[in-house]
Amino acid sequence: MAKRDYYEVLGIDRSASVDEVKKAYRKLALKYHPDRNPGDKGAEEKFKEATEAYEVLKDDERRKSYDRFGHQAQGVGVGTGGFGFETFDLSEALRAFMRDFGGFGGFDDLFMGRRGGPGRRRTVTRGGNLEIKLVLSLEEISRGVTKKVRIRRWQRCSTCEGSGAQPGTSPITCPTCQGAGQVQQVSRSLFGQMVNVSTCPACRGEGMVVAEPCKTCSGSGRVRSQSTITVKVPPGVATGNYLTLSGEGNVGLRGGPPGDVIVFIEEKPHPHFDREGDNLYRIQPVSFATAALGGTVDIPTLHGTARLKIPSRTQSGKILRLRDEGIPHLNGYGKGDLLVEIVVWTPQKVGANEKKLLEELEENEQFKPGEKVQAALQKARRG
Repeated sequence: MAKRDYYEVLGIDRSASVDEVKKAYRKLALKYHPDRNPGDKGAEEKFKEATEAYEVLKDDERRKSYDRFGHQAQGVGVGTGGFGFETFDLSEALRAFMRDFGGFGGFDDLFMGRRGGPGRRRTVTRGGNLEIKLVLSLEEISRGVTKKVRIRRWQRCSTCEGSGAQPGTSPITCPTCQGAGQVQQVSRSLFGQMVNVSTCPACRGEGMVVAEPCKTCSGSGRVRSQSTITVKVPPGVATGNYLTLSGEGNVGLRGGPPGDVIVFIEEKPHPHFDREGDNLYRIQPVSFATAALGGTVDIPTLHGTARLKIPSRTQSGKILRLRDEGIPHLNGYGKGDLLVEIVVWTPQKVGANEKKLLEELEENEQFKPGEKVQAALQKARRG
């Protein structure tokens, strides 16, 4: 199903300010939040859709990219960006919502109370992110590639199904904080009664404790294991770009949601090309005869070879262009070019016959640069 326009999702104009974006999202998020609509898949989808729209439109760079390219702009991060929402799920939407709106008006306590029972609060800890480096060739970057990568990460314990409790038992409400995850200390001073609220030391803020820890995971609810993930890299990435695989990182303690995998792109040096943005650059030596009379040479490309026409009277340093033989534009259309700098090659060994021919050419005034040529080259060098 095609995605709806983000402005339409939030019910705002394309000129809406960031505050208007936040206000519109907050209203929809409160309406469709899963804790207020238990079991309602339709509300859950609307909550995810609204959060996805909010995450893009609240960010200046992402919004500009979306305004220009539409949904096709979502996918790859440059600098501070990341993967868009190809893997956007409910846990990601909930994290985004609680990150920006979890602390207002008792909303956090309302939802936490629903999850942990009346008056109780259970805090779950999100798992940590993993960072990996993916080294790619220019050929892979040019066409896009799917890679299988083996990683070691914390995964849910299959023995206790992530609860941390020995099978047949369950975590119990923390007797120290009665499930609140916090304890209060009241003290008196000259200024009156002081109340200090801190994280419960017994349950570390979770509100639950494991009386009989699982023997497999020692009560953590997770085990270390090796697994394989799939990384889909679109064409046009570069060193410094990164991809975010949501929910593929370490799982949290005792049922906490997983973190992400951050895939940093690194580009292999290429034997034939240097990369300059989306253009490729190559130095191509040619013979004096080809430079003087013109001709064609076969140039390697990322996908085979191409024939380059050398005009007559070509000088060293001349740059010729092969269009669309560069790198695809990221999140856009078209490709860069292959820029070929011509260098007139001087033979390292000259036989007697060749030497005689060159001496004859040396006597010909047409083969001498002269003062005008020297002045022109000096002027070009200066600017």
